[in-house]
Amino acid sequence: MKLKCAILDDYQQVALKMADWSALADRVEVSAISAHFTDETELAVHLQECDILVIMRERTPMTASLLARLPKLKLLITSGMRNASIDLAAAAERGVVVCGTSSGSAAPMELTWALLLGLAKHIVPESVGLQNNGPWQRDLGVTLQGKTLGLLGLGKIGGQMARVAQAFGMRVLAWSQNLTAERAAQEGALLAPSKRALFEQSDFVSIHLVLSDRSRGLVGRDELTAMKPTAYLINTSRAAIVDRAALVDVLQQRKIAGAGLDVFETEPLPADDAFRQLPNVLATPHVGYVADDNYRAYFTEAVEDIAAFLAGQPIRRLG
Repeated sequence: MKLKCAILDDYQQVALKMADWSALADRVEVSAISAHFTDETELAVHLQECDILVIMRERTPMTASLLARLPKLKLLITSGMRNASIDLAAAAERGVVVCGTSSGSAAPMELTWALLLGLAKHIVPESVGLQNNGPWQRDLGVTLQGKTLGLLGLGKIGGQMARVAQAFGMRVLAWSQNLTAERAAQEGALLAPSKRALFEQSDFVSIHLVLSDRSRGLVGRDELTAMKPTAYLINTSRAAIVDRAALVDVLQQRKIAGAGLDVFETEPLPADDAFRQLPNVLATPHVGYVADDNYRAYFTEAVEDIAAFLAGQPIRRLG
């Protein structure tokens, strides 16, 4: 009998088109599920016959309780090489092999700039006004040239952000716990003397850190209230790096100009969430990684992961 493989949360219904799954056809029956299940019991019913699961980022958490309801599961594949929503210890205890795939940095970097530019140039309200016969020109745009971009984190994506900022003629500051002046200079950035100084001096602050015990809650009320009233915060990294309550408060009180957000602590975002209502928030539904090249890589490597597992030599193992 063939093994059963389910691809979860295929929102765009493209997973089966983004890779050549036919290489597995004689051994694996592959199906894609576009609906998102919030109820664990209902989800378990749909997956209880599955031997293999392919999941997209943290869309569906693989908790210990869910894994316990999937007795046939042998292989779990996630896009990317990190997924904080997988209980790796529970998977190991149940003998489930967990593998990942590569993840490109260009798409999230580009989305960050889309949010930044959208805020600076008031793209959404101006477009909506035009489409609805509103006022012809409403807001005063912000020129990027000569402004300061503050990067909280200067890894792969942060470094790309710095290079694009230089093309705009921006000054680039960067800070993270272990960042050195030499490393910052390699990307054309200046090392901020402190985290607070980064927030005080920047016209735009963009977050590019991995979520960890050190980065969780790293941006709190002190940092947010240190920002200029004309400054913007952009977060396409992980929501938990920023104190949510403090961010909502400074936005409601207009202590900062606005925020561009692609990540949230609860996803999908509840219908009554404040971030859906605030007029100075430009928000997108965690689409930074949702791009053609990334999806081709994710699903092509998922096929490779499955083939390697079937050959008894799993690759790109996590945990």
